[in-house]
Amino acid sequence: MWVPLHIMFIKSIVKTNKATGERKEHFRLCESYRSGNTVKHLTIIHLGLLEELPEPEQKRLLGRRIEQLIQQEREGNVLFAPVPPEDIIEQLAQRFYFAIKEKQRIDIASGKDYHIVDVNSLQNKDVREVGIEWLCLQAIEQLQIATFLRNNDWDEELIKLALTHITSRATYPASELRTSQWITQNSAICELTGYPVKKITKDRLYGISHQLYEKKDALEKHLGKRTNDLFDLNDSIIFFDLTNTYYEGVMRNSKIARFGRSKEKRSDARLVVLAVVVNTEGFLKYSNIYEGNKADSKALEHMLEQMSTSTSSVARKPVVVLDAGIATEDNIKLLKKNGYDYMCVSRSGMGKYTVDLESNPIGIFDKKKQIITLQKVKVAGSMDNYLHVHSQAKELKETSMNSRFAERFEDGLKQIKESLGKKSGIKKQAKVSERIGRLKAKYPSTHKYYDINLEANKEGSVTDITWTQKDIEKKDGMYLLRTNLNEKDERTQWKIYNAIREIEYTFRVLKTDLDLRPIYHKSDAASMAHLHLGLLAYWVVNTIRYQLKLKGINNEWNDLVRIMSTQKLVTTTMQNNRNETIRIRKCSEPTEDVQAIYKALKYKSMPFTRKKSVVPPAEIKKSQSTDNDLSLTG
Repeated sequence: MWVPLHIMFIKSIVKTNKATGERKEHFRLCESYRSGNTVKHLTIIHLGLLEELPEPEQKRLLGRRIEQLIQQEREGNVLFAPVPPEDIIEQLAQRFYFAIKEKQRIDIASGKDYHIVDVNSLQNKDVREVGIEWLCLQAIEQLQIATFLRNNDWDEELIKLALTHITSRATYPASELRTSQWITQNSAICELTGYPVKKITKDRLYGISHQLYEKKDALEKHLGKRTNDLFDLNDSIIFFDLTNTYYEGVMRNSKIARFGRSKEKRSDARLVVLAVVVNTEGFLKYSNIYEGNKADSKALEHMLEQMSTSTSSVARKPVVVLDAGIATEDNIKLLKKNGYDYMCVSRSGMGKYTVDLESNPIGIFDKKKQIITLQKVKVAGSMDNYLHVHSQAKELKETSMNSRFAERFEDGLKQIKESLGKKSGIKKQAKVSERIGRLKAKYPSTHKYYDINLEANKEGSVTDITWTQKDIEKKDGMYLLRTNLNEKDERTQWKIYNAIREIEYTFRVLKTDLDLRPIYHKSDAASMAHLHLGLLAYWVVNTIRYQLKLKGINNEWNDLVRIMSTQKLVTTTMQNNRNETIRIRKCSEPTEDVQAIYKALKYKSMPFTRKKSVVPPAEIKKSQSTDNDLSLTG
């Protein structure tokens, strides 16, 4: 489990004897603490010259042993056995430990700790968010991202920065500039990861995003295997889909930003396409970034080449579930060629099927207790199996929507017709046809059900417009599922396809909760790194949500962020009767909802219990010169 770094260290101070001019190195055991945005050092005890320990490593071992004794005292299990005369480090450690305890220079009591304090002096300072950050860091520990980076020869400080940025993207998705401000002013993330908050800048955040993107493929495979092992998943069903996101900028020199069909209706902006493979539990198995004009039906072949190394199913290849936009005949043939079973919404017309007389309609209920009717059907010229789906709720929705669009389309035609009778109205046939063309483009799914006729005079002016609605077969709430699976019954087929809602949620989280849309970066490299960082954050989000759903907690991610952000990290200061300043850094107690989330995940509710220090009224002045600190962490 992730824990904060040690805050004790040995500091060396060179002092000069004014009488003789002799310079000697003295040592102090110090503790670092935060005061506002400033990190300060508190001297716990003077260690003297430590002439008994000539080697720097011996001094580090001494400091580490003192800290160990303090920690054992706090946990109530400190034991003191006879010390051999040659073990000088243990002798000194116990001597200094008892001196610290006697002088009450640090909170080491495992029981009650009484002080007489001035209540009016009590202040709460440096309040920071800690709950959602602590939650994400424990999920990151489950995913073993730090272990992966360590195995790839990343140094510890770089790993801490990477974990800081991934957590920040999951909890506060924003630009690198705003993220750096949030880290330094609002969040306790650096206290949890151990990365120096003073080193946080937007440029360092940019840099670590690029370095993480360089490990994209290997990191993706690691995370895919790790989640499968962690949650015993087998990737028997996977979903393939694409989405696009747009740029806020011209991006003229970009190799990937292209004009295309925007799913956000941003035809004025260049796009980039994100393709993902997701399993039924919502975990990413593979992702890729394509040019913005990449058609949905063109990216499947490259993705299939990568899936065999990104999924864990060994008994057979997984069932690939496709949306209708990607389920072209060419892609169906490609799946068959590569030995994949598949399921998709059929692109064939609803009028080309016949009911399978050997099967009966089956009624099932969705999550909202609304009826859905399933019926096996046959499509002429196809060897695949088809399932006719009729949803009453979907029918009502589509009927209402189509009626609304039809009404708006006819209102548009009426406005064009009324313009013919106005003195300054548009009457020329070419201009009128142009207006009708724009109206058709606005309602592409509606205009095809109308016959529109123009009457014009010899001068080429339109005198009248008439329209009639075609007689069409009612198909609202109906569609066909297509599959080459033979052994699956109707309910199983529906259950397989219905799980595609996971990929819909994936894109919703990526685009909205994790701020992948729009892209403000000005270079391809920065855009790639930005999108990849969002995907890494999604791994963290889904690791948490998947485990919570197993326990019946189905909150949206932004709701979980809101709930967990009620847990804060606070520094409380007060003056005691000896005019000493007592400083306590402690997490607030989790609320009932927060505690329920920790319990469901089996996570620790506190990164640390508390950090306490007692600062004397007048601290010793610094000496003339300072040498290197001797870190206890080595």
